[in-house]
Amino acid sequence: MKKKIVIATKNTGKTRELREMLTPLGFDVVDLNEAGFKGEIEETGTSFEENALIKARAIFKQKGGYVLADDSGLECDDLDGDPGVYSARFAGPKATDEDNNNMLIERMSQIHDPSRRARYVCVLVLIDPAGKETVIRETCEGIITLNPSGKGGFGYDPYFYLADKKCTMAELPLAVKNQISHRGKALKKMLALLSA
Repeated sequence: MKKKIVIATKNTGKTRELREMLTPLGFDVVDLNEAGFKGEIEETGTSFEENALIKARAIFKQKGGYVLADDSGLECDDLDGDPGVYSARFAGPKATDEDNNNMLIERMSQIHDPSRRARYVCVLVLIDPAGKETVIRETCEGIITLNPSGKGGFGYDPYFYLADKKCTMAELPLAVKNQISHRGKALKKMLALLSA
């Protein structure tokens, strides 16, 4: 029988990526909509770690079982780490990916001689049915390109350029993205723990 794991997201892109990775391990992956999670979770933390723990604990309290929460985002050296924990709402509380990307490029274009160095950060928190918490942090380094490219991925992916791949994150096939992305690397470590 499959073990159910509730993932702390309503983002269909994130659900799709996590389902592809966790299903082969025998997990039935359900997101917050599918789990019937009631209420809103306020991400009041000042770090990815704090926010991931807030989400995981709130869901575990209501649903129990296996819970996997992540908090992830983009850190730009030229913007003193912004958008950071505000990545999903950089341009405001109801911002779309397009709004956030426009804000990013507007801010970046105001900097004289930017390095454009950036990284995606992912912190994963797993709570098992006994309540044990495991925290994993991973990053993926890149640079911000001012001209978007690619239709895959979501969020800032069309502007996140990977020098070694000579393309943006949005141009990578999902299987390749899952190998090298911040979330992919964190999940690989988490999957090793879950399969053990």
